[in-house]
Amino acid sequence: MTDFVQFGSKQIDFHLAFSERKTLGITITPELLVFVKAPMDAPLEKIKAKIKKRASWIIKQQNFFLAFHPKTPARQFISGESHLYLGRQYQLKVTLGKESAVNYKGRFIEVIAKDKNDAQNLIKQWYRERAKIKFAEIAEPLIERFKKYQAEPKSLYILDMPKRWGSCTPKGKIILNPELIKAPKGCIEYVIIHELCHLIHHNHTKAFFDLQTKEMLNWEKWKTKLEKLMA
Repeated sequence: MTDFVQFGSKQIDFHLAFSERKTLGITITPELLVFVKAPMDAPLEKIKAKIKKRASWIIKQQNFFLAFHPKTPARQFISGESHLYLGRQYQLKVTLGKESAVNYKGRFIEVIAKDKNDAQNLIKQWYRERAKIKFAEIAEPLIERFKKYQAEPKSLYILDMPKRWGSCTPKGKIILNPELIKAPKGCIEYVIIHELCHLIHHNHTKAFFDLQTKEMLNWEKWKTKLEKLMA
């Protein structure tokens, strides 16, 4: 069942399930969903009271996951529109030509297309190609650093994810959103380090954050920058 509690001006929606357990458990997913597991005989009023008691923590966890939600506003793929690449703004130049190509020079991203309607697909493909190259380049020394913990990803994979910047699978594969190529290098390092930490600590425990801070002292700065830049 689904229900909600009111915490100040914020409404916290939650999914409730009952099971054979003695205590209440609350889980926040990367998609910002709140799942609550309660003992079979727990009254709804008491469940809501406990959720309200942990409301600050729930909101804090949701805000944390927001950093991994791509929120880049829709861009037009026409000459004069600005597009991000590694944290910098570039102006788009679209011209017609016999051969399709994308290059960046100075403060411009030049797109040569057989048809101007092809510009969007060409740019997206270019971003993916750049992401594949740059992510591997940025990740290499970070992966090397984590070998001291006997932790190494099985592979580094690029995948469009509408609600996440990065992910680490149970089998140790690190997945990165190609849209992250629009952010500065420090933001990319932050996401990669975050996922590398998940190879060691699967949940966001104190040990997880201690390790993340040890490997990137200023990670909060880059988390904030990612949130602001891509908002």
